[in-house]
Amino acid sequence: MKNLFSRFVSEEVGQDLIEYALLAGLIALVCVATVTSAGGKVSTFFGKVPAAIP
Repeated sequence: MKNLFSRFVSEEVGQDLIEYALLAGLIALVCVATVTSAGGKVSTFFGKVPAAIP
């Protein structure tokens, strides 16, 4: 098991894939947080629109 782990860590081919996967996950997390935050503000804004129309 130790040999398998050390071989996995020393291989450079898999490292690029892991880095890209982590980067994509981080970008997705930021996008979800941004859309969630903006969604509440947009919902509040459109909730006020009918009251502003005479």
